[in-house]
Amino acid sequence: MDILIFALLWDLLLGEPPAKLHPVVWFGHLISSLDKRWKRRRPIFDFFAGFLVALAVIAFAFALSLLPKYLPYPLNYFLAVYLLKSSFAIRSLYEHVARTITKDVKEMRKAVSMIVSRDVKSLDRPHLISASIESLAENLNDSVVAPLFYYLLFGLPGALIYRAVNTLDAMIGYRNEKYEYFGKFSARLDDALNFIPARITVLLFLPFGPRKVVRHYKLAKYKINSDKPIAVMSAVLGVWLEKPSYYRFPGREPQLEDVKRALRFYWIAVTEWLLLVLLLKELVVGLPI
Repeated sequence: MDILIFALLWDLLLGEPPAKLHPVVWFGHLISSLDKRWKRRRPIFDFFAGFLVALAVIAFAFALSLLPKYLPYPLNYFLAVYLLKSSFAIRSLYEHVARTITKDVKEMRKAVSMIVSRDVKSLDRPHLISASIESLAENLNDSVVAPLFYYLLFGLPGALIYRAVNTLDAMIGYRNEKYEYFGKFSARLDDALNFIPARITVLLFLPFGPRKVVRHYKLAKYKINSDKPIAVMSAVLGVWLEKPSYYRFPGREPQLEDVKRALRFYWIAVTEWLLLVLLLKELVVGLPI
């Protein structure tokens, strides 16, 4: 059976592998180690150092993706399935967002803090709900659509390298004093890699209401990619989604029930994408093993 089918079954039935054995965790450890070693200097030096860090992490991801070719069957097959599954996270994304569905604000705040980078301490219930839904929409692209898109194009190396770049952006791609230049290359590379997948993610929402999806998509002018899935999720739910001081999409105030509705839309969009990937897989050249 194709490694993609087994990787999908692994994800849906078993979820994520142990953290110590997860390639994305390895990427994170490598990024953190290299980040700590570099003492910030002038912008040009920081940029070049960040560029080298990104190359090192990408090279590591590429090397991992080649390992199955040097192992005998069935070890090569098992490792390829394991590595491909590690590049996407369908079930765990659902589970993390589902944990935010609670009437206890303290528990909700704790659960939301696990899936967003913003400070949630001062957020009220509607903004906690918004943050949960926003994370689901954004990560539908980052954790599902994009890695499988690059798997379609470039096989296992494409999926793992995308995940490495996405991890780089998540860890050092910030616009602040520490990472403005050190993380700039990683942030811009992540923008480039997500440009097409983010818009594919938008297309998956068209069956839920073409006019409102297009209307909200046109409002998504705050960021290059990440606000696009958030905008269309806001459209299909009919609720406002807001990151204070950054963006706000119109609608009624979000309720706890809307997180459940968002998760239903999520599964429909995931199903659409998986069916499309399986259909297209046979038409592209260069898939692994």
